[in-house]
Amino acid sequence: MILLRCAGLGLALVVALLFAVFVGDQGPWYFAWAVGTVMIILVAAAGAVLFDAQSAQHTAEEEF
Repeated sequence: MILLRCAGLGLALVVALLFAVFVGDQGPWYFAWAVGTVMIILVAAAGAVLFDAQSAQHTAEEEF
């Protein structure tokens, strides 16, 4: 299991290094774009979870 995890992390490192070599000077822009996209998705998912929890709590209070 640990060997598989290390192999996965090594593969991720190789992909990141190849990506850095290919994009060159544009690397920081692509990095910011990727991080920003992930953050937008996470914030939207967190908002959906909170909305669902509030909606479930609101309907539970109406039933009683």
